[in-house]
Amino acid sequence: MKYIFVTGGVVSSLGKGLTAASLGTLLENRGLKVVLQKFDPYLNVDPGTMNPYQHGEVYVLDDGAETDLDLGHYERFTNCQLTRLNNLTSGQVYQTVLNNEREGKYLGKTVQVIPHVTNEIQNRIHVLAEHSKADVMITEIGGTTGDIEGLPFLEAIREFALEVGPHNALFLHVTFVPFIKAAGELKTKPTQQSVAKLREIGIAPHILVCRCERPLDKDLRRKISVFCNVPFEAVIEEKDVDHSIYEVPLMLQREGVDELVCRQLHLDTPVPDMTHWQEILRKIIAPQRRVRIAVVGKYIELQDAYKSVYEAIIHGGVANDCGVEIQKVDAEDIEREGAEKLLKGLGGILVPGGFGERGIEGKILAARYARETSLPYLGLCLGMQIATIEFARNVLNLTNAHSTEFNPDTPHPVIAMLDEQTKVTKKGGTMRLGAQPCQLVVGTKAARLYGAFVVKERHRHRYEFNNAYREIFQKADFIFSGFTPDGKLVEIIELANHPFFIASQFHPEFHSKPHQPHPLFKGFIAAAHAHSHSR
Repeated sequence: MKYIFVTGGVVSSLGKGLTAASLGTLLENRGLKVVLQKFDPYLNVDPGTMNPYQHGEVYVLDDGAETDLDLGHYERFTNCQLTRLNNLTSGQVYQTVLNNEREGKYLGKTVQVIPHVTNEIQNRIHVLAEHSKADVMITEIGGTTGDIEGLPFLEAIREFALEVGPHNALFLHVTFVPFIKAAGELKTKPTQQSVAKLREIGIAPHILVCRCERPLDKDLRRKISVFCNVPFEAVIEEKDVDHSIYEVPLMLQREGVDELVCRQLHLDTPVPDMTHWQEILRKIIAPQRRVRIAVVGKYIELQDAYKSVYEAIIHGGVANDCGVEIQKVDAEDIEREGAEKLLKGLGGILVPGGFGERGIEGKILAARYARETSLPYLGLCLGMQIATIEFARNVLNLTNAHSTEFNPDTPHPVIAMLDEQTKVTKKGGTMRLGAQPCQLVVGTKAARLYGAFVVKERHRHRYEFNNAYREIFQKADFIFSGFTPDGKLVEIIELANHPFFIASQFHPEFHSKPHQPHPLFKGFIAAAHAHSHSR
């Protein structure tokens, strides 16, 4: 197996995850089996209990692991099927090491960062290598080179590369070349300092990927090459993309990154055919039609909070050769200004998942507006619960109907906590998580969109539709179009007399890819465009 380690310097949020995922795309298209892995230096066991303002979205895998959002990039850009083995945090490492110490596995030795912590990190690489049987493993190290919490990970990969040999391991360093407006030029000093810091640790990068606003000319590349001790052709320009993150693989291909990697790792593979990727990009940049979609949420000012949702909307657009303009609407603004003012003239409304009471009434108003004006609506997780509450209040006349999450004393708890959740005390990793089977009802819109009768979708929630209210909802043409195989839990709902009003308790956005758009998003965008066109 060949190993690629992706590190970052100067500042965070440089796009290491996108760079790693894009490299994975190129290598897969050369016929290689690729697996990607993320090491996060923070001490949380996983991001499951972290505020979106701290960490962005929590990306859930089929096996129920709550992981970093970069794993979403990995799955969207490649054919990897990821598990909890693909994300490792300092919290998990130290938890394992301390458990081993308590169990006497270190035979009375003094437990130290080197070798015990670094060995545990390397062990995770070996375990995933054995589990995946891949040709190439790409491991991204989170954080920034020089951060105290990241040092054990850098030491671990330095030792690991020494162990596997020079033609089996490659270091790719993503760095920043800022444009100083006052000086009118790009500056290489931050990159030089970042590489110097990495070399102090004992790691010499083979490839430098330079994030920049302006193109790198030959003189700048030569300067970076000399001062960072990297071959000239291995100084890679990674400019800010003009239209879409899906441009990055093609950009890196033009820069010859995959060729450099294959040469360094002695991989004899054909040049990748990226025609299909170019067509995806064409449909994003120059689509045949266009539509505007509102995403109504509470973390709307934070791009990463609904990252997978935004990407799945774009994928739905690709499936319909339709450019999608996403209008981000704060649910609290709807509470203040009304739904019509902020949502009129749009093609569709999407309400994503979330927790907490803030903005709930605004989301309910959005769902009501969609129902009453025949505007296409797609609800995800909380978005399904919102649609249920709105219908209960305004169609069934169940006064003050609500979810017990937001009002434990509601007279009509149409959304209530799952039975198995009532005795849960710990917050992390205790929700209904991961891929669960859903039995679709024949003849429903959801079944037609999927073209199947049983599907598996990823979940992350504690509350569900209250079955005590099933009969009264069904009599009012509120359709239950998907259930768990035992029929106990409602998974999908839709409205009978509406062009497109579908909501799921699960998170379909986690199964969407640019080349495999999710059926619900594909159908939603088609309905939204039809609505806009008819209007």
